[in-house]
Amino acid sequence: ARVGSKTESPPPVPIQSLLDGHDALVESLAGALSSDQSMETGEEPSYLRTGLARDVLHKLRRGHWVVQDVVDLHGLNRQEARSLLAEFLGGCLKRGLRCVRVVHGKGLRSPGREPVLKGKVQRWLAQRDDVLAFCEAPKNQGGSGALLVLLKA
Repeated sequence: ARVGSKTESPPPVPIQSLLDGHDALVESLAGALSSDQSMETGEEPSYLRTGLARDVLHKLRRGHWVVQDVVDLHGLNRQEARSLLAEFLGGCLKRGLRCVRVVHGKGLRSPGREPVLKGKVQRWLAQRDDVLAFCEAPKNQGGSGALLVLLKA
């Protein structure tokens, strides 16, 4: 036989509210860069993983590495773009590619003529361990609507 006092059951936990709060937190932190990463402020977007020599970014800007593949994210929504970018980069790594171009667009057809994917793509790239550096592409390769990305060898 059981001995003990009658205990009250705990109040129900609003699971969906907790999940919604968690999702909102994850989304808000999705743009945060980890401590080994830095993004320059200024007009031209660029990124260099902490610990790499500054000349890596300079060489990337000057075309030291040949662009080996391109992905175009024009016209995609955020989720489609993130998924395609991850798939593209994964494939590039498997094939041993070192330098790629990511076309995110200039936002000329977006509401308010503001680029929707530009900042998001930069954050997604900066969060990846396999991305060493990126910079704005030269004008003849997309200019402010594209990034050159240097991947781990």
